[in-house]
Amino acid sequence: MTDTNQNLLAADTSMGAVTLFVGDLDAMTRYYRDAVALEVLASEGDTVTLGRGTTTVLVLRQSPGLRHASPRDAGLFHTAIVFDSELALAASVYSVAQKYPNTFTGSSDHLVSKAFYFTDPEGNGVELYWDRDRSTWSWTHGTLEMSTLYLDPNEFLRQNLTEGAVNEPLIGGASVGHVHLQVGDVDTAREFYVNQLGFEQTTAIPGSALFVSAGGYHHHMAMNTWNSRGAGPRLPALGLGQVDILVPSAEEIGKLSERLGHFGVQLRDDGQTVSFGDPWSNVIRVSAAG
Repeated sequence: MTDTNQNLLAADTSMGAVTLFVGDLDAMTRYYRDAVALEVLASEGDTVTLGRGTTTVLVLRQSPGLRHASPRDAGLFHTAIVFDSELALAASVYSVAQKYPNTFTGSSDHLVSKAFYFTDPEGNGVELYWDRDRSTWSWTHGTLEMSTLYLDPNEFLRQNLTEGAVNEPLIGGASVGHVHLQVGDVDTAREFYVNQLGFEQTTAIPGSALFVSAGGYHHHMAMNTWNSRGAGPRLPALGLGQVDILVPSAEEIGKLSERLGHFGVQLRDDGQTVSFGDPWSNVIRVSAAG
């Protein structure tokens, strides 16, 4: 259903693919294909596209002229891949843990989801997660209750992993559930992503993190200053190339273009997609689904 508020993104907005600029295309393809258990959907020249079924999750683009950014720069905190079952999540988590054990960085029960965190071979954060049913989420005065509770990864695998999933981890559906960015300050992020772009705030950690979504999801995007407080606009670097957001129609593209234009945001608009940079030069592209 399309949201009737002209200042909000449509309720059925979702995340599209994340594009990463990479230094070693073969190594990064192996990680996401063989460990995370995504399929190679296309491979042409310097670009490999990975996902599940017909859903694109990642676009890896060889960028040999770029260097790694500083951990304190604005950019990607993690790409969060959501799985459609705990079995599918367990299969992927076990696969990464077996093939790239040193890339595991932690796990948490967030009340709305169960999440496992990794760092890919070029230092990009990766979250693999599964959502609890929305009927179990708790809202208080417009704020979603989320937490960071201990989640025992071995116990999770014991409860959810099957022998078949060990042998064939490519199970079920997966897509980009949310994208978490490093930014210079939260107030500027709120002004851009909520007041201008049209997400709604779902929860926040005062002064350090902001979580926003469309249609009451826990978050489609998040921004934090944990490593990057005070960071300015990004310079060209390996890592985040582009974040894709999907809205339900070209009409929504038109409304968004008009709204962002009112705020003086520089746009590239072809009627079906609109691209722009956030205050830290992270490139966002919004497309009409389908």
